[in-house]
Amino acid sequence: MDDLLFTVFSFIGTVAFALSGAVTAMNEDYDILGIFILGLVTAFGGGVIRNLLIGIPPASLWSQSFMLNSALISITIILIVPVKWIHTWLKVEVFFDAIGLAAFAVQGAMYAVSMEQPVIAVVFAAMMTGIGGGVVRDVLAGRKPVVFREDLYAIWAIIGGLAIGLGWARASSELWIVFGCIVLMRLLSFKYKWKLPKRHLYEKEGAKG
Repeated sequence: MDDLLFTVFSFIGTVAFALSGAVTAMNEDYDILGIFILGLVTAFGGGVIRNLLIGIPPASLWSQSFMLNSALISITIILIVPVKWIHTWLKVEVFFDAIGLAAFAVQGAMYAVSMEQPVIAVVFAAMMTGIGGGVVRDVLAGRKPVVFREDLYAIWAIIGGLAIGLGWARASSELWIVFGCIVLMRLLSFKYKWKLPKRHLYEKEGAKG
């Protein structure tokens, strides 16, 4: 595994999701401690879930001092910048969310491959690393997890993980292509409202006659 590339993807995902969690906490009117906690949980939740699934002790998180410091610095910055900057950031939030999803999906798949896990585990690691932090963030913020009800969010992480798990993308240039494709497809699915089919147990109001 390319250690430098792994670190780059980890850094991109950590910063993007730490900011996402912090801004969500501000939207929910959390205090400063709550902002830091939600930012950190969003940044590292997916990785912790992935580690549990492939047999890595969650305590390994504490050895990632560079990533922890990066997340803390990112959250501190978002706390002190002018509010109008945050409002501007919110307009392009989906872009940073797509970057975080793609970075962590690739990083999670690389991690599972380095552990010589089977393809199904690589795919699952990509998906859970990519969406896990966002799911935990939404649950703690009292929201329905967006990944289960909106556009094809998790699907792109799954497809990226599959490409890496099957060995179609292993070189650095190929991994960057997977990263770019996940970002692009996430943005397209958001713009055009692509969704998986749903099945409702109850008819929606106004659906009858």
